[in-house]
Amino acid sequence: MARHSAPYLLGIDFGTESCRVGIFTLDGTPVVFAATGYATAHPRPGWAEQSPDDWWAALVASTRTALDESRVDPGDIAGIGYDATSATVVALDRHDEPLRPAIMWMDVRAAAQASRMAAVNEAGRRVPTSAELLPFKAAWLKEHEPGVYARTTHLLDAPDWLGFRLTGEFRTNENSASSKMFHRRAEGGFPLDLYEAAGCADALAKLPPIVQPLGTPLGALTARAASDLGLRPGTPVAEGCIDAYAGQLGLNVLAPGRMALITGSSHVLLGQAPASVAGSGLVGTFADAVIPGQCSVEAALVSSGSALKWFRDTFAGDAVAEAERRGLAAYDVLNEASRDIPPGSEGLVINPYFQGSRTPFADSHARAIIWGLSLRHTQAHVYHALQESICYGLAHCLRTMAEHDYHVERLVACGGALKSRAWMQLHADVTGVPIVLTRVQDAVALGSCVMAAAGAGLYPSLADAAAAMVHEVETLTPDAARHAEYAYFVDAYIATYPRLRDLQHAMAMHLTEG
Repeated sequence: MARHSAPYLLGIDFGTESCRVGIFTLDGTPVVFAATGYATAHPRPGWAEQSPDDWWAALVASTRTALDESRVDPGDIAGIGYDATSATVVALDRHDEPLRPAIMWMDVRAAAQASRMAAVNEAGRRVPTSAELLPFKAAWLKEHEPGVYARTTHLLDAPDWLGFRLTGEFRTNENSASSKMFHRRAEGGFPLDLYEAAGCADALAKLPPIVQPLGTPLGALTARAASDLGLRPGTPVAEGCIDAYAGQLGLNVLAPGRMALITGSSHVLLGQAPASVAGSGLVGTFADAVIPGQCSVEAALVSSGSALKWFRDTFAGDAVAEAERRGLAAYDVLNEASRDIPPGSEGLVINPYFQGSRTPFADSHARAIIWGLSLRHTQAHVYHALQESICYGLAHCLRTMAEHDYHVERLVACGGALKSRAWMQLHADVTGVPIVLTRVQDAVALGSCVMAAAGAGLYPSLADAAAAMVHEVETLTPDAARHAEYAYFVDAYIATYPRLRDLQHAMAMHLTEG
């Protein structure tokens, strides 16, 4: 392994499926990555839970592996940054131990609680009503697990749980607070009336009251955490943020005109605007969520990589077996089989709402739709149609943004989808937007190190750190003819959900009542 000069930065990325640790140099050069997985339980349809104990064990394993493989001296690590999934709710007791499994971001059990916000929006507040948001999950806990709720001393988003485990400090990161908890710094902080409308005003007493901007100094690594992780006690730790927003930092998308495309279990679009973007169809525009004085614009597909994983694990056992024989990934085999399928997959359209929809409409009761199947269609057609459906969903979001005068000139991409160049080109062809690739595809881990560098005072600001550590290498240009051909199928995709919405809601009600 090539040797690099100290100091180093350590970034912790808690994703949906694994804890990934990366060590970087000050110019953004990756030294090593290590990942350790953990399980997700789905006790009921639409539910998803994970164990915080599993998270910590994965962090210990990943950190120690990264140190062993890189041979970096823990004393040469100048700062630690971190990110985690958000709207992933952790309830701690008075001993700071978890009372139950964490309720994951993708969990939509709080749909009924989210629906209470309809009256608020009718009064003109225009707040997001996705069941994933922390206030609605807190209300669900209060109503369905009152014993747990009563014993909850601290109600934390996953990044804030991690910040506490690293430093012993209880803080609410402003990134989560603004985008997932209705916090508005300029309007006095957490809005009591919205928490009352959700049915959990008393949850405000369980949230850490100090709201801290991402990338600012949070505290020092405790002796206990350092002993577990094999790091030096006292190492500076920067305030963290949501995993996707760390990716935005690691792609240096900190000014209007560009948008970060974070691919993984979900697909997230993140950009900056000088002021709030009016209108529906976005997750929201969140003041001060990344850069103080700016608004962050967010849209997202709940199920993207997770939908492909579901297909692989459920319907592609033969591809998995072939991949093992050939020493490939199963996705490589599926990509080979589907590469010559024409645009539109010969009339097969999929809406990938496996865990509901977040944007451009919020509907926790939406579920995946597959139509146009014929006896001609094969496993490869369905796989390819799933890939296309995720691109259609992005196109739908970008169209909605344009309708509200928010125009995207470039996408800057990172994450798991970049492992397939053909699929990334498909993203460009379907959306019609050029896609910029950077030197470090794991932009989320890099973004955590951008925060670490700023928090440790190694750069004057987040923007300075990102500018020094992120390096662009290539741009994928859309194929104009394919973009025109795909327009028909994007229109068909967009037209599908409204025609089945009432039927899907009736099914959800039937399953709930049953």
